[in-house]
Amino acid sequence: MEIKGSVALVTGGNRGIGEAFVRAFLAAGAAKVYVGTRDVANAQHLVDEGQGRVVAVELDVSKPEQIEAAAARCQDVSILVNNAGQFAMQTLLKAPDLTAARSEMEINYFGPLAMCRAFAPILGKHPESAIANVLSAGGLVAVPGMGGYSPSKFAGRAMSTCVRAELAPQNTSVSALIVGSVDTRMSSHVEGAKETPETIAQVGLKAIRRGEGEVDTDYMAIEVRANKARDPKGFELLMRRSLSGERVTTGR
Repeated sequence: MEIKGSVALVTGGNRGIGEAFVRAFLAAGAAKVYVGTRDVANAQHLVDEGQGRVVAVELDVSKPEQIEAAAARCQDVSILVNNAGQFAMQTLLKAPDLTAARSEMEINYFGPLAMCRAFAPILGKHPESAIANVLSAGGLVAVPGMGGYSPSKFAGRAMSTCVRAELAPQNTSVSALIVGSVDTRMSSHVEGAKETPETIAQVGLKAIRRGEGEVDTDYMAIEVRANKARDPKGFELLMRRSLSGERVTTGR
């Protein structure tokens, strides 16, 4: 798909990977970029940078009424990037209750699904369109210390596959972007080499252009997939170390 002249919407677009996507779309010649954010004031710096090409939209993907309002307002979107996410850093059984796990599933799975449902008819109005779901290496292998986060990202991968099949007839591609270790606030618990959000965004734009299905966006994602394929049981045992509070370290 051609990025130049397109109209993109990026959820969680005010910082981190989302912010990098916004700037990457602008640099690639997108006509307009909607920045989905829970507080539009947090995206004002991007609105200023965009010089008329960036529009901040109040959007909490856990709130159906805000998704409905965004879809009604953003009728020209041809690319949707589901980037908003949550990582609660709790285990499943020792957490005080299910609040965190439910919230992670709501924001990391049901939110992107609701966005896909709301924007599918809008995307279908274009000869070609795209969805990119920002996922995680925690959706390739279950990480016990990631509690509800890892299951929610597994669900996001499966959802991406299903939505890809359902939207193929209208020529809407669906890319699942597998992210490992990135230099953002959400990945502060990970030690070792980290890619920049800008690198992830560039890989994401390449996937959108090519209509790729599932893409490992950085070294850690590639490493996790390879190690799991090489020794599934051994890698599962390695991941159990996260329960002891050990920090995850990339292998580069």
